[in-house]
Amino acid sequence: MLVINVTPQDDMQTAIDKIAVAGGGQLNVEAGQHLTGPLELTTNLTMSFQSGAVLKFKDDPNLYPPVWTRWEGVECYAMHPLMYAKNQQNIQILGDGIIDGSGAAWWHKFKQIETKNRTTPREAYEWRLAKLNPDYQTRTGGGGRPSTQFLRPPLVQFWQCRDILMDGITLKNSPFWTLHMVYTQQVTIKNMTFINPADAINTDAMDIDSSENVTVSHCLLDVGDDGVTLKSGSGEDGIRVNRPTKHVKVSDCRILASHGGIAIGSETAAGISDVEVSNCRFEGTRRGIRLKSRRTRGGTIQNIKLHDLKMDACWCPISLEQYFAPGVLPQEEATVLSLQPQPVDETTPHIKDIKISGITATNVRATAAFIVGLPEANIQNVTIQDFQWTLAPEDKLLPTERAEETGGRFHDADRGVKTINVSNLVVNGERVG
Repeated sequence: MLVINVTPQDDMQTAIDKIAVAGGGQLNVEAGQHLTGPLELTTNLTMSFQSGAVLKFKDDPNLYPPVWTRWEGVECYAMHPLMYAKNQQNIQILGDGIIDGSGAAWWHKFKQIETKNRTTPREAYEWRLAKLNPDYQTRTGGGGRPSTQFLRPPLVQFWQCRDILMDGITLKNSPFWTLHMVYTQQVTIKNMTFINPADAINTDAMDIDSSENVTVSHCLLDVGDDGVTLKSGSGEDGIRVNRPTKHVKVSDCRILASHGGIAIGSETAAGISDVEVSNCRFEGTRRGIRLKSRRTRGGTIQNIKLHDLKMDACWCPISLEQYFAPGVLPQEEATVLSLQPQPVDETTPHIKDIKISGITATNVRATAAFIVGLPEANIQNVTIQDFQWTLAPEDKLLPTERAEETGGRFHDADRGVKTINVSNLVVNGERVG
């Protein structure tokens, strides 16, 4: 096995390529700051970070050329992930080091787009993608404004890989999603730390996307968006690809300041099933458990078990919602967000067979639970057992509309378990809907 020690003065990609030629080996990343552009990982590679090693990526969008990938649930060309593996296997990233995506400049550019309400490409690197994505003007998203073609790269992406281990590493300051697994199998993520500022944009800690047999344990997640996120493609494109996410276990994690601690959706086209989450703690998350989709997204979320979870100062501990609104195009609003029944077809999303138990939520800031299905596709067979919750002091309470993103609104006094369009819901042994 080839072993290479890399100092901050060495070229990281050159060292990785040498290991690939040798058929595999170990790359020891020595202490210090290693400044780099995009990296491509290869089969049979172990990256071992010494304490004090920081792999820091340059923040120039021109350095990250187009690659075929999935961006907010739709296959297209987007910017090259900062650290990327495609069709590779047996990759290990280990140690006490830090992988830093230099996200501040990327977030600043996106905030400028939002401030100006820009919806079309302007920069050369955006037009480069637009020419490759002829449908860019009509693409929906989850809030990342894909029509601008400012398709920011994830910090780490595994595309159609298998046998991946990440242990001990800190990932921080990602331009977009932090760790993105797409069409990938047999993944172990443990003892990791994910850090993005609370005001970062679209910086999920990890996105398990049309992937199988993933285990996550003993991680700390403190990011500006969702924590552990499960997805399976969006709408017609996700239905075309038809690769579900299934067999996922998450345990013994601590999740802070996230939009959704455990977030399943909103890209659900190929289905998400056989998921178990246990023994996690949520502190200050907007929503602890969040299952989300909307009309046009398709797919079924089913066979989900969430148990033995502790939450403090969450806005809403349990949220199951079929009216996820970010990224809805203006011409879609009348149907996608309608409170009236719409025709059922393959793009109609479904949520069913959800078991939630052993939840202790203290200092709830808005609503204990918010469960809103579609009139044409009720949320079905939900059991919430041993759910104990207490409200925060009055000066810490939020308006209840902060707990949900749907056309249905509740009065501020409604801070218990609130439901719309739900069939066979049992809460602490009592049938509610």
